[in-house]
Amino acid sequence: MDLGERAPSWTDAKPGVLDDFVRKGLHLFQQPVDAAAAADLLSDLRAERRYDESLFLSEAEFDADPQYRGVNPRPGRNLLERYADRLGFVEQAGEIVAGLTALFGPDYELIDRKIVCGVPASSIPDWLKARILGNPVNNLGAYVKPAFRDVTYFYGIDFHQDLIDFKDRDADFITLYVYLHPVTSADAPLHVLEASHTLGASVFPHDLTRTSGGWLYRNGAQGHVVCRQHVLTGGTGLAAMWHACTLHGTQPDAADHERISLRYLIGPKAGSRGGIHAVNEALGVPLSLSGTRMDLDAQGAAAIKANSVNRA
Repeated sequence: MDLGERAPSWTDAKPGVLDDFVRKGLHLFQQPVDAAAAADLLSDLRAERRYDESLFLSEAEFDADPQYRGVNPRPGRNLLERYADRLGFVEQAGEIVAGLTALFGPDYELIDRKIVCGVPASSIPDWLKARILGNPVNNLGAYVKPAFRDVTYFYGIDFHQDLIDFKDRDADFITLYVYLHPVTSADAPLHVLEASHTLGASVFPHDLTRTSGGWLYRNGAQGHVVCRQHVLTGGTGLAAMWHACTLHGTQPDAADHERISLRYLIGPKAGSRGGIHAVNEALGVPLSLSGTRMDLDAQGAAAIKANSVNRA
């Protein structure tokens, strides 16, 4: 698909980003961000707390008042807010700024930024492991002590679109992800399915079948596509961004330490038009949903047991 004349003239500064977003739904930055700055931030984040069993409520404490909603970071309860003046190594990195400018123009909006922690099996209480076994989304916030809910903790999450948290919004935003330390295949690396965004918005959980060439992904009337799987392993400062309809997930952290990363959601300023709009027009598929998931019960707890990414 060709963006043609619909691409704004200023996108010529970074044509590879728009081409990647149309064809792949994913852009990997060629250069990592400043590794020394990332390591310094990581050191301070690890000094804040132990990312071990001490994070979690006891089984009795959880059962006395189970809460599945409102347990993620939010304004005023977000550890990364305390380090806002330390994030220039990401937010002012030349290649990242150029990529975001290609997608949104020179004035884009920060929707969210937070710390994401993959918790290793050795840090999760046995009672909790038994409860979450086989869940498609193991966001652990419900089981974490309230004082520590300023970070998102997970133990594997099935392939999903980041549109999952945005009912009735067009997929006009992107996710930017940065590793703060080396990530190997044991460190819950991101698994991203190239070209999955070409089928547009899709209700979670998704219809995926493992094939020798990647994944066969079906989305109802939008048809099907065979997606190449990228496992994002790499060194400190690895950075990538993807479309809000690009499927991605992680397996549980199999290392003996936590995986700590930065996750940004970035979109256009209200009323503005940028490269992302030309990308979405080129895709020509529905890019919003009135309901984004069907895996939860009325309280927000997991209602199904299914997980595709664990077969990756």
